[in-house]
Amino acid sequence: MYYPLTVRDFLDRAESVYPDRVALVDEPDQPAPSLGRLTYRELAANARAQAARLDRLGVPRGGRVAVISQNSGRLLTSFFGVSGWGRILVPVNFRLSLAEIEYIVGHSGADVVYADPELKDKLDALDVRHKFVLGEDDDLFLHGTEPEEWTDPDEGATATINYTSGTTARPKGVQLTHRNLWLNATVFGLHLGVSDRDVYLHTLPMFHANGWGMPYVVTGLGGQHVVLRKVDGAEILRRIDEHGVTLMCAAPAVVSAALEAAADWDGPIPGRDRVRIVVAGAPPPTRTIERVMEELGWEFNQIYGLTETSPIVTVNRMRAEWEELPRREQAARLGRAGAPALGVRVSIDEQGEVLTSSNHNLDGYWEQPEETARVQAGNTFHTGDGGYLDDESYLVISDRKKDVIISGGENVSSIEVEDALMSHAAVREVAVIGIPDEKWGELVTALVVSGDDVTAEELIAHCRQYLAGYKCPKRIDFVDELPRTATGKLQKFKLREPFWEGHDRKVN
Repeated sequence: MYYPLTVRDFLDRAESVYPDRVALVDEPDQPAPSLGRLTYRELAANARAQAARLDRLGVPRGGRVAVISQNSGRLLTSFFGVSGWGRILVPVNFRLSLAEIEYIVGHSGADVVYADPELKDKLDALDVRHKFVLGEDDDLFLHGTEPEEWTDPDEGATATINYTSGTTARPKGVQLTHRNLWLNATVFGLHLGVSDRDVYLHTLPMFHANGWGMPYVVTGLGGQHVVLRKVDGAEILRRIDEHGVTLMCAAPAVVSAALEAAADWDGPIPGRDRVRIVVAGAPPPTRTIERVMEELGWEFNQIYGLTETSPIVTVNRMRAEWEELPRREQAARLGRAGAPALGVRVSIDEQGEVLTSSNHNLDGYWEQPEETARVQAGNTFHTGDGGYLDDESYLVISDRKKDVIISGGENVSSIEVEDALMSHAAVREVAVIGIPDEKWGELVTALVVSGDDVTAEELIAHCRQYLAGYKCPKRIDFVDELPRTATGKLQKFKLREPFWEGHDRKVN
């Protein structure tokens, strides 16, 4: 017997098993009317009403529906109301410029675009048949009408198109199928032990790789969603306290915000010995991991993945064998990208690039067959990341291949240098890049955000305690902030630009 896997399975189970349980606590402070607290019965009814509304608009199966929004209950509903009835959801990064949004909407061929009220001015420039402001001139939902059934559900059909950040070129539309999303969510949930007792706080943007699959797995297992519209360290702690949050996913910048807020928190830190936090986006410094475990008392987990892999590739969670190790050694082990997730195969090619094969890998890039063939050459996905598998078969990401600094003929991992600098108490944030240098080819350069008085000489001397001399930064510039994407990733290309201006090549 064959039964196709579709994302609607998660909602159907929740409605059947947990109809009267609170499914969603929507963001109360938003320009659109908040959906408040909804049960799974109500959430499922809204998803069906959204599908019925799309029927009324004449959006066909396979039609694209774009949503440009901060985290919200309506965006969460769209993961099911759009894809669950055979259409394709295009979640758009709300922080993008108008030109970038125009490109994504046009390239995807969206029939419908919904935008948050704060972004209504961007709708006017879009050439789309149907444009609506969420919760204002037209809601997603058409209650009282049952949607047309998706009579031939196909797990190989595209469920979402997620556009990559496009930090160095035009963004690419990653086609993820129902099978990709279904298996990613179930494997992720299995590794993290998600259950119907979990309360999940959406600190991660839902648009980013579909919230890493959490909208699906938390729903399917009957957990509770707590929507957070804007990341704020103190607000994260407050909602953990108010709602009994047990699980979060976050980029390193969110972790830093929570740590800073905890320093001023009056009373016991919320979630101690209860919260599991899952971090990805960049390997956090060892000291940051230590602080999460000690100062917050949260269980630290790390995953590695990409939008193109739905995203889970590896998982790193505390093991019984590490329980008796000193805290710093535990943190160092948790700082690795992790072991391949169930059903995922990871290998390293001769050039040191990480390759991965799994049922989570993208179907292709939307309308870019040549790029699809390039990244899937050899029936495996080429991540573009440099790394290695250590003695325990754990993946260690040494760098983005394009971020490796070649200084004096030696390869220097910027991540390793950043980790050494972050172990100094005065360093709040750091980015290490290579800049052109006549003697060394590329000069190891650190851009540091510091909270205390410290000199470049002191930081370089500190690094010498942990790194070989050729790896230590030769230059340190102090800056007020570092540019990041909406998901907290450092935009190192922006940091490099002024140094490489006038150079034809970005290596030296």
